[in-house]
Amino acid sequence: MSMPSRMPPRAGDRIRVLIVDDSRVVQRLIARELSGEEDIEVVGAANDVYEAREMIASLRPNVLTLDVHLPRMDGLSFLEKLMRHYPLPVVVLSSLTRKNSEEAVRALSLGAYEVIHKATGPESLESLGASLLNAIRGAFRARVRRFRGPDNDTDETVIAPAAQHFDQTLMHSAVVGIGASTGGPQALEEMFGALPAQSPAILVVQHMPGDFTAAFARRLNKNAAIEVREAMDGDEVVPGLALIAPGDSHLRVVSAEGSGLGLIARLDDSPPVNRHRPSVDVLFHSLARHVGADGIGVLLTGMRRDGAEGLMAMRAAGAYTIGQDERSSVVYGMPRAAAERGACIKSLPLAEIVDTLFSRLRRYSEAPGGG
Repeated sequence: MSMPSRMPPRAGDRIRVLIVDDSRVVQRLIARELSGEEDIEVVGAANDVYEAREMIASLRPNVLTLDVHLPRMDGLSFLEKLMRHYPLPVVVLSSLTRKNSEEAVRALSLGAYEVIHKATGPESLESLGASLLNAIRGAFRARVRRFRGPDNDTDETVIAPAAQHFDQTLMHSAVVGIGASTGGPQALEEMFGALPAQSPAILVVQHMPGDFTAAFARRLNKNAAIEVREAMDGDEVVPGLALIAPGDSHLRVVSAEGSGLGLIARLDDSPPVNRHRPSVDVLFHSLARHVGADGIGVLLTGMRRDGAEGLMAMRAAGAYTIGQDERSSVVYGMPRAAAERGACIKSLPLAEIVDTLFSRLRRYSEAPGGG
């Protein structure tokens, strides 16, 4: 299935939305939900991806709403082709995403801006309201990244596997904390695919619903050389293991005698921080306190400010801190807030973060006393 050649979106402030759903009832309900907004125009509705392809070519929408289960070709296969050849902001809207979280995670990894759950039955769309509108407006403002699979044939820079020729024993105490939000699943997949089997301990906060994080951890684990799993309370923090914060719990590290690095993971359901639970700031502040100069903080693409204060605390404690740069971020909110505070020692394209991280570890391992 070929896609139309890429053209810039039409000028103007209005968000041109194409609805892709095989239910005409759902099409009408989405259109009705959007019709009262001055900044949004529904330019068409497609019953399947072949109709969608023709409408994209003729109508030039700015944002797509996409159902996962469609006739003739499923929505995820279409999304992959779209993001490879004609990347557009996409909001996935499906009745099965909550029950089948693997599909939701795949959609996010392919580059969907957001996955919104609709309960069974088109009448549930009436309750989407603000969630749908916020997602469409956010998607319109986001920078869309082209999906790159193993048979990538684009000229865009990809993350090369990190060099492995350094003394792992001398950097054994290093701990890496990573925070991400919108655009993070795709960025994290690329990063984790470049990590060598011998890597430091890694802890990740990705803003994601609780229904999705276990599936996301399994997806990362499948394609990574290191072990990746959803964190459990009391997990030891050890090299070669990445722990992903559950989507409804804060993740911290605390000191614990007798564990691998003297650290264990703690989960709690205390109130959200910066509107989020898990919060990147919660993780980073704990790394500043319990890991200090042995920490490395990485703040990736995401909306608003979560992680900026915590990354500043890590830098003040002697940690090495990295923020993703604007050009490679889907949404340059969280790393921008950190950079404006002076929390980032370096602001880097996504493609350079893993190699810079391991270059830092090589210098760390070669320093007198390993410090």
